[in-house]
Amino acid sequence: MKIKQLTNAEFKAFSEQFRPSSMYQTIQYAFTMNEEECDTFFLGLMDGNVLKAATLVLVQKVNGFKYALAPRGFLINFNDASLVEVFTKQIKKFLGKRDIVAIKINPLIIKDVYNKDGKIVQQNMYYDTIFTNLKKLGYYHLGYNNFFEALKPRFEAVVNIDLPYTQIFANIEKPFRTKIRKATKEGIKIYHGNINNLDYLYLQTKDKYPRDLDYFKDLYKFFDKENLIDFYYSKLDTTEYLKISQNLYAKYEHLSAELNKELINSRGSDDKIMNRKIAVDKEFEKCKKQLVLATNYLRDFPDGIILSSALVVKWQEEVYLVMDGYDEEYKKFNGKHLLLWKLMGRYSKLGFKKFNLGGISNIQKTNDVYKGLNEFKLSFNAKAIEYAGDFELITNAPLYFMYRKSANFSNMLKPGK
Repeated sequence: MKIKQLTNAEFKAFSEQFRPSSMYQTIQYAFTMNEEECDTFFLGLMDGNVLKAATLVLVQKVNGFKYALAPRGFLINFNDASLVEVFTKQIKKFLGKRDIVAIKINPLIIKDVYNKDGKIVQQNMYYDTIFTNLKKLGYYHLGYNNFFEALKPRFEAVVNIDLPYTQIFANIEKPFRTKIRKATKEGIKIYHGNINNLDYLYLQTKDKYPRDLDYFKDLYKFFDKENLIDFYYSKLDTTEYLKISQNLYAKYEHLSAELNKELINSRGSDDKIMNRKIAVDKEFEKCKKQLVLATNYLRDFPDGIILSSALVVKWQEEVYLVMDGYDEEYKKFNGKHLLLWKLMGRYSKLGFKKFNLGGISNIQKTNDVYKGLNEFKLSFNAKAIEYAGDFELITNAPLYFMYRKSANFSNMLKPGK
């Protein structure tokens, strides 16, 4: 068996049929990262005329040295120890000759699967064997990180959407179902956007995410060529919201007046009426404030208010939530809850089996910073998938030694060192 550089078409054909695979091992993602100033190419292991394994390789310059990445690992059967050994030796030789110091991978090797309560519901019985084999072949494991220090998240929240539409909704935690229903009743609508609407996403994520608007546009441009990407956003219809607020105001105004009459007739001696009157008046006060707010919204935003947005990639049987955001000022409308639920329902009906909500922290060791993130994603009845994490394979030892020395020297020059 020998390794060779694959054409776009060869890699595309292989990645489309390989399982398990990821959107990060596609020609579309490679083209996107080209625009992010990464050199990219595809490698394959040939057994005669048969392609047995392959990978996308991204090459970055770090302190003047070439360092490679294989996002979500190689497209290879990691249970086949002899195949992994041959591929490792071949790729090490290929990259080393091209002065690439090392390659980092974070493969789709599942370690454990947890339910939303943090209990293990599935274990990979082959995990220890695979892990030991990789270490024997020279892969250095970079540790079981609990948060977001890795190349890609070590934990992901994934929802099973291979279920009837109503069952998916019933599986969502009750407080979230309440928020989704409330959002629907308040005039929030979901729209299928396009590349021209991506600024909504950028404005909602620019302070939290290192990529810029051009990255989102490049991602959309390349994946859209084969209809593999969608952009959606939620919007508050301010005209409808005002009508809803007016009707609500009228309803509680009427209830308050009726209870006031009953209270007068009872001469204030009926405690039940009194308690109902107090409760209704509290709601009436809320309605007054909502009506004022709704009036101002329509005046200031006659075309509506963008509440949340989501960019998703469709790959094989899985939908990836690549990036999502929401406007903090209008968080109370729960536009993001409604948006994600609607997307799960839509893609379930289209035949997709999984909805990947993206990275979370270790479900068993979460801290206050990521607690809200975990709770939000897991409330959709997601399972937490734990992967092996990052591995580094040195491909050119002399250059790698120089690379490490330069990294240590750079750290010495940082303020406070």
